[in-house]
Amino acid sequence: MRFLLLFLSPLLLLATSDFITPLEYATQLYKNPRGIGCDRCHGKKGEGKLIAKYKHKGVKKSFSGPRIDEMPYKDFFKALNDRKRGMPRYYLTQKEIKALYLYIHQDDKKKSKK
Repeated sequence: MRFLLLFLSPLLLLATSDFITPLEYATQLYKNPRGIGCDRCHGKKGEGKLIAKYKHKGVKKSFSGPRIDEMPYKDFFKALNDRKRGMPRYYLTQKEIKALYLYIHQDDKKKSKK
């Protein structure tokens, strides 16, 4: 009987609905898609973030993650699939890119209802 329960337990988990909500999945993906979270460079909600200030040949410079919370989906998708200076390549699936976009734009629906 114990063997049967051990065998069926994983199947029961698979038969239930999603383990986490799409927003929970999106949140975790934004914080750690492949080792370095988007939040480290683009801020908690995609508002952009200063990463470093430095001097190069006596000239003050800065390196920032750009604002991504106002990008249309088409530009967002393209940015994740093109190499940019300093942007790591994550090799995300379309589902993952849609989830990241959902995370960044989750408050848009709240704003439009007001």
